[in-house]
Amino acid sequence: MPFSLHPTLKKDCIELGRLALCRVLLMNDSQFPWLILVPERETIKEIHQLSDDDQQLLMHESCYVAKKLAEHYQADKMNIATLGNRVPQLHIHHVVRYQKDKAWPEPIWGKFDVLPYTEQGLEITISQLRKLLL
Repeated sequence: MPFSLHPTLKKDCIELGRLALCRVLLMNDSQFPWLILVPERETIKEIHQLSDDDQQLLMHESCYVAKKLAEHYQADKMNIATLGNRVPQLHIHHVVRYQKDKAWPEPIWGKFDVLPYTEQGLEITISQLRKLLL
């Protein structure tokens, strides 16, 4: 069965590209630098369901993305999480956090309405992130 992205991720995100294992998505919320990695494996809901090799590759890609985001955005903290309560497909959030952001120190999930990128802001962000990561 070929890989397909969950409809909610398709609706809420912009695809930036692919790494060896994961599709790289930008959450369309300009309030936080926020990427999502989705391993391109069909019907996987949890990390432990991946093969040992894929688990190692996922950890490598997640650390790579977290490090690049933290350096580029000068993060105070990286929030990295696999929730899956609303979207069962395995996906890992990578959210840049600052001690002065509007949600600090609380989690960002469900706190605020989404503020989509402007057309120009989205163009700039996509270009920067593709150069940074892909």
